[in-house]
Amino acid sequence: MKTSDFYYDLPTELIAQTPLQQRDGSRLLVMQKGNGSLAHKHFYEIVDYLQPGDCLVMNDSRVLPARLLGHRPTGGAVEILLLTQKEGDIWECLAKPGRKLKEGAEVLFGDGSLKAKIVGETETGNRLVHFSYEGIFLEQLERLGKMPLPPYIKEELADGERYQTVYSRVNGSAAAPTAGLHFTKELLQQIQEKGVKLAYVTLHVGLGTFRPVKVDDVTNHHMHSEFCMISQETADVLNEVKRQGGRIVCVGTTSCRTLESLAEEDGSFREKSAWTEIFIYPGYRFKAMDALITNFHLPESTLIMLVSAFAGYDHVMNAYKEAVNERYRFFSFGDAMFIE
Repeated sequence: MKTSDFYYDLPTELIAQTPLQQRDGSRLLVMQKGNGSLAHKHFYEIVDYLQPGDCLVMNDSRVLPARLLGHRPTGGAVEILLLTQKEGDIWECLAKPGRKLKEGAEVLFGDGSLKAKIVGETETGNRLVHFSYEGIFLEQLERLGKMPLPPYIKEELADGERYQTVYSRVNGSAAAPTAGLHFTKELLQQIQEKGVKLAYVTLHVGLGTFRPVKVDDVTNHHMHSEFCMISQETADVLNEVKRQGGRIVCVGTTSCRTLESLAEEDGSFREKSAWTEIFIYPGYRFKAMDALITNFHLPESTLIMLVSAFAGYDHVMNAYKEAVNERYRFFSFGDAMFIE
């Protein structure tokens, strides 16, 4: 398949710039993947589509406030974005302006209680940065860092917690697993009371999520690497749900990629962690996922390819056309789909 096959025309004004006041008040486009039929609902109605014995699988990764604004000792402004912790206090980062941040360059943040020194460069041009600080690094980040919002969001976020899911708990992501942003604690309680099990996996979302596919032939695209893990507790829940004939409902493409990366060939699970580069596109055979809750994704992205692999290319492209016509809100702070 060609990357251009996954293009659709999206008016700029449909890209949601801010979250809705009420998380579960977003719209929900429900698709039956067998025939592609569509129904227009609200997200709080998701409870009507989940059945007793199903399992809702959520990514509990928490976004680091990884965007640091500082200055060089000479006064020049600098922006550093944390990507991956390498060892100790050394992180792989994006740095601007790159041409002035060569090895040995120093950067100060806030009152100078957090400092950074460029100690190397990766093959892709990212910087290796050593941080020095007083106290605890995460506390420094919470105090000085900003949320690393996607490039298509131009407005500042008033409340950083709105770019976190209500169940986030494991620090490590550079971007939010956004399908989960629609859930409230009250809605999750309703879902549990219906007899649906809740299970958590962890995949730390990298900024490669927003990297466009630059090759014409989809099969030539190489995915970025992301760390993911399943606990024994979650593995036991998933195995039991499968034995009892329940459905595994993934919240977001990150939960899907975690399960599909770590599942055994027979679809069973055990405690496991790995760096995954799984790339799911039409033709892929799913081992674990039975239904998917997801947001609307960028044209020509690996994420719309994953959704097309699950629900069928024609069905998905038709659904996106319908969502545009019906003025749904798109991307991170936008509306959602449920595919079963």
